[in-house]
Amino acid sequence: MGMISEFIRGLKVTFGIGIRTIFKDGLVTERYPQEFREKPQRFHGRHQLNRYPDGTEKCIGCELCAGACPAHCIYVRGADNPPDAPVSPGERYGFVYDINMLRCIFCGLCVEACPTEAITMTQLFEMSVTDREDAIYTKNELLVNSDGSPNHMFAEDKFANFEELTEGDGWMRATAPSGRAAYEGIVGWTPRAGKERLPEEGQSSEDDS
Repeated sequence: MGMISEFIRGLKVTFGIGIRTIFKDGLVTERYPQEFREKPQRFHGRHQLNRYPDGTEKCIGCELCAGACPAHCIYVRGADNPPDAPVSPGERYGFVYDINMLRCIFCGLCVEACPTEAITMTQLFEMSVTDREDAIYTKNELLVNSDGSPNHMFAEDKFANFEELTEGDGWMRATAPSGRAAYEGIVGWTPRAGKERLPEEGQSSEDDS
């Protein structure tokens, strides 16, 4: 009898919550994936490799991001730039760039370590896979196109929110000199293909004298 009474009491709790939820004003959930939740400005999503406005790659193959990664999920191999058709403005470029998303803890230390702002984090988090090998993002998926438009692991994914791949600038403000009025109106990051860098805002207030 004791087990039956506990079972009935549990049903009462579940039923009560269900009734309150049904008649509660407003929706409890969102229509995902038809509707995407608005992400925080500094959301840590999947990575992307950027280009300069002229289309050249920002990555110089220095491997500092791989050295800073505490999860050891980044593998970079640099190569010398061909003199007749340089890939990046430096002497070397990132010939191989792989990120194992199964190991990544999305800490963002790779972004802070990069001297050329080649790697940034986007707001895309839809990265579910059925094959473990598909979770290893290569340069083909990480590097943006010449016009700055992003790539995706699965181009046929109709639910992929491609616009969230280009919204990585908000997170970079986490390493900006926030709160200092001297940086008001100053662009703190170098230009990149596909998106204009906006100057810092909100550093000063009307009370400043």
